[in-house]
Amino acid sequence: MKLELAGKRALVTASTGGIGLAIARALADEGATVVMNGRSKQTVEAAADAIRGGDANAEIEVLVADISTRKGCDEAVQRYPHVDILVNNLGIYEAADFFEQSDADWERLFQTNVMSGVRLSRHYLRSMLEAGHGRVVFIASEAALAPAPEMAHYSATKAMQISLSRSLAELTRGTGVTVNSVLPGSTRTDGVRRFVQSLFPDLPYEEAEARFMHEQRPSSLIERLIDPHEIAALVAFVCSSRSSAINGAALRSDGGIVRHIM
Repeated sequence: MKLELAGKRALVTASTGGIGLAIARALADEGATVVMNGRSKQTVEAAADAIRGGDANAEIEVLVADISTRKGCDEAVQRYPHVDILVNNLGIYEAADFFEQSDADWERLFQTNVMSGVRLSRHYLRSMLEAGHGRVVFIASEAALAPAPEMAHYSATKAMQISLSRSLAELTRGTGVTVNSVLPGSTRTDGVRRFVQSLFPDLPYEEAEARFMHEQRPSSLIERLIDPHEIAALVAFVCSSRSSAINGAALRSDGGIVRHIM
């Protein structure tokens, strides 16, 4: 399916690795000009080169900015006053006992996971509405629907993203703009691979992942971690004109891990 993204500019926050990098690659493969973002010039340039290495025609631009801060968001909108697609992918997570999570821990996750999307959407959604077209996508998590006690702060911020996404979608009535959220399940990023391997250091990785899924994610229907490109494929579709009837939705791509009919 051709997604007709040629001529569109997409900003993907935190796109130097994992799901963000996969999304940037998927959008570039479909012809979009992708603004890749990270805090370090070295890591952003390396990620951009990785995509260009697979597709010499990929249109990649680089934005070095810490989007978790107001200053970083201001830098983004000053350099790129308008984008056709905004993917709010930036997010951090950590496991910690609720009683040990400090106010500072909660504030750090809130600023990174929620306020980054608030600040960028406040600017870009307005310009999209003025132009009459555009896509905003929040990368949330299945943890928003199945909160984890060891990640109470993370789970809460992901639930807020879904709520924010729906609120913003209400502002798009009768326009060519949509706002949606995508909810990945446990995904095979480098960080997750290291985490899984650390749980079972004596096992080959493939066996460690199988045991992790059996013991830690027993409700998964696919019984494996999700590959980042599988998330990216859904995001690319949601960013395209082919998804014009999807608005205000929370789209699960979790391998069936959440036992819920909605």
